[in-house]
Amino acid sequence: MDLLLVLTYAAICVGIFKLFRIPLNKWTVPTAVLGGVVIVGALIFTMNYNHPYSEVARSYFISTPVIPVVTGRVVEVPVRSNTPLKQGDVLFRIDPAPFEYKLRSLKAQHVAAQGDLYRINELIKRNFGTRREQEAALARVDDLQAQIDNAQFELDNTVIRAPSNGFVTHVSLRPGMMASRLPLRPSMVFVPNEGQYFAAWMRQNSLLRLVPGDEAEVAFDGIPGRVFKGRVKDVIAVIGEGQVQPSGTLISYTGSPPPGRVPVIIEITDPDFAQYKLQMPGGAYGQAAVYSQHFHHIATMRKILLRMAAWMNYIFPFH
Repeated sequence: MDLLLVLTYAAICVGIFKLFRIPLNKWTVPTAVLGGVVIVGALIFTMNYNHPYSEVARSYFISTPVIPVVTGRVVEVPVRSNTPLKQGDVLFRIDPAPFEYKLRSLKAQHVAAQGDLYRINELIKRNFGTRREQEAALARVDDLQAQIDNAQFELDNTVIRAPSNGFVTHVSLRPGMMASRLPLRPSMVFVPNEGQYFAAWMRQNSLLRLVPGDEAEVAFDGIPGRVFKGRVKDVIAVIGEGQVQPSGTLISYTGSPPPGRVPVIIEITDPDFAQYKLQMPGGAYGQAAVYSQHFHHIATMRKILLRMAAWMNYIFPFH
């Protein structure tokens, strides 16, 4: 972005020298260079401070790892990749036979335990049984009922369903594979229909000019030549580089870590973006600029530079 401003000044100087036939000598050239350093430097400083720009911005989405409650052999995968799903639609099924056998066994034991409890109750009526035997039999019945409920829960969860409206992507699960309840090995990745949010990573020296509600603009690499209006929705109060998690190790100096950037959430409000929204994949890359209320006339220059950068995506589509 700063390079575009320097190149623009250089082009203006070349035009002035040719238009007014100014000779190139030891006075005119250094004057033009020195003037460029002062003028462009002042403009860049004022613009970057009051109307910050980020060349690192991306749309983010939430993904839900699909991890079954039980471990077993997959017998059916009716879902297809990137197909819209409703909450409760079947994603895949695990062989229910082992869980049915376990449930039948527990129910049989429960019936036997109820019989023992009935027998002890009858003996107590005849003064041949004890309260301790009755309590033990009752506890056995309750324990088996709890095991039956858990077995029924596991059997019901051999059918894995969509947790909400959305879709699954990159479906590589096939019948015959083992689906595990280990959290480190999800069977699928489910993407809920919660929309996406766009985050621009701003430098920390722009914090004083990052206020929710300020005007913003976004340019996507995948939509060359277009700039979409938006507004600053939120400025995240923490950055990942300063994160500390509980451990047995004290914080120590390990060199010069990167300073990190401030994530700024931008809500795209431009109605023209609706026709491109479905074409943009989750994780789309782009650039963003925020326009504060300070030195508002300088914002025009930032807007021009952002549009120039958007048009350059036609020439340099890959970064």
